[in-house]
Amino acid sequence: MAGFRQEDVELHYEMGEELGSGQFAIVRKCREKSTGRDYAAKFIKKRRLSSSRRGVSCEEIEREVNILREIQHANIITLHDIFENKTDVILILELVSGGELFDFLAEKESLTEEEATQFLKQILDGVHYLHSKNIAHFDLKPENIMLLDKNVANPRIKLIDFGIAHKIKEGNEFKNIFGTPEFVAPEIVNYEPLGLEADMWSIGVITYILLSGASPFLGETKQETLTNISAVDYDFDEEYFANTSELAKDFIRRLLVRDPKKRMTIEDSLEHPWIKVIKRRNVRQEESERRPERRRLKTTRLKEYTIKSHSSMPPNNTYVNFERFSQVMEGITAAEEGLQQLERNQRSCQEDVAALLSIYEEKESWYKEEKESVEEELVRIQQELQRAQARRRQNQEEVRVATLSANALRRKFGRLEKRYEVLAESVHAEVRWVEELVQSLASEGCSVTSMR
Repeated sequence: MAGFRQEDVELHYEMGEELGSGQFAIVRKCREKSTGRDYAAKFIKKRRLSSSRRGVSCEEIEREVNILREIQHANIITLHDIFENKTDVILILELVSGGELFDFLAEKESLTEEEATQFLKQILDGVHYLHSKNIAHFDLKPENIMLLDKNVANPRIKLIDFGIAHKIKEGNEFKNIFGTPEFVAPEIVNYEPLGLEADMWSIGVITYILLSGASPFLGETKQETLTNISAVDYDFDEEYFANTSELAKDFIRRLLVRDPKKRMTIEDSLEHPWIKVIKRRNVRQEESERRPERRRLKTTRLKEYTIKSHSSMPPNNTYVNFERFSQVMEGITAAEEGLQQLERNQRSCQEDVAALLSIYEEKESWYKEEKESVEEELVRIQQELQRAQARRRQNQEEVRVATLSANALRRKFGRLEKRYEVLAESVHAEVRWVEELVQSLASEGCSVTSMR
């Protein structure tokens, strides 16, 4: 691809541990040899055939790269370098090592709305930058909201993963983009034209979960989740929002709006009183003293949410009633509990078998493609070898003929050389004879002269 370095990435970067993986990508820690700086190397598997479903198309990779090249913001991951080989495109990205924001917050015993809004403000700043460039992320969710370094006083948010991000251009409509069901906007569910507003819905869902540990639309199945989203079916259950301010609820309400045009924009969100620091600082001191715990949010449910979202259980199981579910389970008899556990294990086993079968079939397809590719390469190499051997034999024959010709010329030259030597001796003898004859004639002339 144009602008991608075709060199071996490991000539410039020392690869380290694997940091994560997706369907067609693996992220590894790496170190730049020339500077000693640490980065993250994202290996994206290229789609080798247009008809194949394995890998990412060149158009999608180039779109992600072009967006990353355009981005330079403190709250968004940055692109450092790009390499390409036969099977992968390797993006060298800023190393974001602080983990997910929700995991970090779940480690705390409680969370104030002040702390929550400080992190939300960073998310909004990053999204504001993207929207100022007409870039829609389309996959905002807790897994894509990371911390650059959690071991500092004020951790910095980093938005990551621009795999389905798009540049919104006038006249271009997007309808077939689909992120994570739990966080997608109604217009995505209903295959309506998409714009920057879809990101704002996702921010509303993220804020709801952050403050309650409950997911507003998550159902028992994917279809139920999408139905809840389409109907905007959610509420502020007192059990989860007892310590949440009305301003925070208002912020969420203005984002979880069915009509994208009536939804708060990113500029509106940054100006909302709940986000603006100056408004929060004007809260009366006596009110905060009367109700010191009113604005402290327990993170127990957020911890449960993060555990469940990272577990191996199938997605779209609802965890909003986790505590209630636990209480009901305590009242069930041991036998019934055992049967339910057995049924869950059976389902889990079936899903694992199905997943393994799917992985096996995918790998079998991969190996088949690789085998065909290797066989084609071997045939080509064999043909090249045969041609090289034929050229070698031809060259050897030409050398043999040239050697014979040279030997024949050498022998002919030898014969001519001998004839020349004989001829030279003969000429030399004739010259001596002529000289002697001249001398003899000269002597006779002198004798006649003296006699006269």
